[in-house]
Amino acid sequence: MTGYEGANLAIALINVVLLGLLFVSAIAIARMRSLFAIVMLSGIYSLISATWFVALDAVDVAFTEAAVGAGISTALLLGAMLLTSRTAKPEKGKSTIIPLFVVIATGCMLVYATIDLPAFGDPDSPANTYVGTDYIERTPQEIGVPNIVTAVLASYRGFDTLGEVGVVFSAALAVILLLGFGERSLSATIGRKKGGRDG
Repeated sequence: MTGYEGANLAIALINVVLLGLLFVSAIAIARMRSLFAIVMLSGIYSLISATWFVALDAVDVAFTEAAVGAGISTALLLGAMLLTSRTAKPEKGKSTIIPLFVVIATGCMLVYATIDLPAFGDPDSPANTYVGTDYIERTPQEIGVPNIVTAVLASYRGFDTLGEVGVVFSAALAVILLLGFGERSLSATIGRKKGGRDG
């Protein structure tokens, strides 16, 4: 019993540390003006989020966050920086009050909504009384994968997962084509900058 409580304490400490890193990264992103530093910190934020999802046994969400948040999004934002300035313009004090109020109000509503959620690990919750029990009972015999979430993604709903991957790939390819990422866009950007200085 003591070992089990110790494991729970270690998991809780890991969650607190990861949430603290996410909070610090978010504050740093909000305070910076360098777009390159913001993009890099956003990628770090996504990697920390993916790590936290793995700690919560949500490997499917962790994979998506790492691939899209830290991978594709970072590459697309770095490509977009070729077509814009490298630093963000300073905002006036009054223009930041309304977004801050919206964020605080949204956070209060989300916290209020969690009151009606079932307790963590509640055996009588809908997630544990519906089809989830079938997956828990059948996965060891039918799939043989220790992580049930991975078994559901790779086997029970494998075609659905393949479709999601195809959609993400198509969206990334479309954005890259719209940005004109490559030698042509880079040379055009350099040409525009030189023309602006000459004019």
